[in-house]
This record gives sequence, C-alpha cells and structure tokens, in this order.
Amino acid sequence: MSTPVPTSEPEVVFRTTGLTKTYGIGEVEVHALRGIDSVLYPGELVVLLGASGSGKSTYLNILGGLDQPTSGEVFYLEHDLANASEAELTHYRRYHVGFVFQFYNLIPSLSALENVSIVTEIAEQPMEPKEALKLVGLGERMILFTSKLSGGEQQRVAIARAIAKNPSVLLCDEPTGALDSETGVIVLEAIERINKELGTTTVVITHNAVIAGMADRVIHLSDGMIASVDINETKISPKEIKW
Repeated sequence: MSTPVPTSEPEVVFRTTGLTKTYGIGEVEVHALRGIDSVLYPGELVVLLGASGSGKSTYLNILGGLDQPTSGEVFYLEHDLANASEAELTHYRRYHVGFVFQFYNLIPSLSALENVSIVTEIAEQPMEPKEALKLVGLGERMILFTSKLSGGEQQRVAIARAIAKNPSVLLCDEPTGALDSETGVIVLEAIERINKELGTTTVVITHNAVIAGMADRVIHLSDGMIASVDINETKISPKEIKW
C-alpha cells in the first residue's frame, strides 16, 4: 500500500484573527481596528494602503509588538503577541523586527556608520554595519555625520540601521512620506533590494497608491477593516513609480 503524500499549509510569518483595537479618548471610544483577519508570508513585500485613519499604523504597531490588541489573536510564527508580557515584546522587537518610520530618529552628531553600529552592539547575529550601509547604497557616505546627509540619505541610514540586526521582519511606516518623488524612489529601491537579497518579510504603509505596484500583495484598509486584498501578478520596479 502506497504511503499518502502529506499536504501542508504554506509557512506563515504573521497570522491575525478577529483583531480589534479600541482607544478611549475621554468619554469617546475610537475603534481603530474592527476585526482584522490576515496572514503574511515569508519573504513577501506587502503594501498597506488606505486613507489617514484607516487603521494602517495601528495594525503595523501590533505586528511590531509596539502595541497590543483589545481583542483577537496575533501570532508571529508560534509566538502569541496578543498575550505576551512587556519583557517578551521587548525581546521580540529587539531581535526579530526592524522598524523604519517617516522621521529618521538618527543621532545627528554621529556618523552614518556610528548610528548603525549602535544597533548591532545589542543584536544577537548582526550584520557588519558597513555591509548594511552598502546594501542601501551608502558605502561611500558612511563616515559623514548624518546631519550632513540629505533627507533621502538619512532615511537610507535609518533602513540600514533597521536591517543591521538581521531581523526577519521589516516594518516601514510611510518611509517616503517626507520625501520628494525622486528621492522617495531611491528609498523604495533600497527597501526592494533588502526584501530580495535578504528575504526579509517587508510591510510598507503608504497612502500613496502608486507605490502599491511594487508589492507582492496590497492590503487595502478602510475604517479599521480590510476592504480588499490584491495580488500583483507582475510587479513594477520602483524606478517606474512617480507621484
């Protein structure tokens, strides 16, 4: 008798079920998330698209362990983030997640290399800081103070800092929001390169619909809910993006 071939579900990096988040502002309750069911897979690049107030940042913050849901489940691999202690969330953020925000949060009196090195000193299996900066195209600018760099270069330093600890997940909240189109494209190219070369599961928040073309999947959020999910059969290069 032949042995049946086992079937298995694709590996999942994140799984959320019935995810809600409610904030109390005085006597008013704000429902930021209203029941999010989602899965994110290894190595994919996902764009979260939606208007201001749609729940994008709240969803990303919960995935990154910066916040916890009011109800529902959120798992990173086998780790239950919804019921994790603050110490467990700190460990998770430190060793598994790289964050990139709209504002760079660099130390202006330090060089690009020094800003990245700070993170690698507390990581378990870090990259060489120089290699992280080379990945984002700043190999020849690393000794400059970040205060001497352009906005786009500073954002790329922030990306290098985020990936230097070798995270399995890169979460980007409006990484091009403070940049012009030409500079923003350079930053998007750096994010795409990291996703391809390191296989880092990457999530990018934007309100800019044209950026969605570079993603594997696009999750549209509206009023705290997933309105739709699109799969890009053919992705476009960041160089083709203009806004």
